[in-house]
Amino acid sequence: MKIPVFLSLPTYLNTKQKTSYDIVRKFLDEQQFEPRTLGRSDYPTELPLKEVSSLAQHCSGGIILGFTQFQATEGTWKPGIQGKEKKLEKPQDFPSPWNNLEAGILFGLFLPLLVFKENKISGGIFDEGTTDAFVHEMPEAPLDLANNDALRQVFLKWGAQVRSCYYSGLFKKN
Repeated sequence: MKIPVFLSLPTYLNTKQKTSYDIVRKFLDEQQFEPRTLGRSDYPTELPLKEVSSLAQHCSGGIILGFTQFQATEGTWKPGIQGKEKKLEKPQDFPSPWNNLEAGILFGLFLPLLVFKENKISGGIFDEGTTDAFVHEMPEAPLDLANNDALRQVFLKWGAQVRSCYYSGLFKKN
């Protein structure tokens, strides 16, 4: 039986993003984890945020995949705030806002988190020091041997925390 883990990612991915997602799925399969995702493995019958909360409560860990979903080419940060207003100097990439909502729910449930982001993604869960989870760069193909081994170590460490959460939860229920 595979251990359920919550996987936060957008429903639609470009080709490069799909390749990164497939790499993550490969490592989840190796660890015998079952990714649970709203809109992929599970479909809502109630309000989506309520479904995310319900689904997360049945998982023993979470992975946040910060893929670019919106790009702004112009704009202003903190408009109207004297001394803080700043114009965009280059394009800014943004993840799905659901990444931050789902990360907050998982964090509130004290589940082990593994966070990946594309290069230009920042803000919320993707800022270093926001949680105790280290923010990793999104894996890209092809993975050379050194990167493959390093990524495997990340999944093994996180996987040990997930298993601890899973088995301690099972014993509490009995």
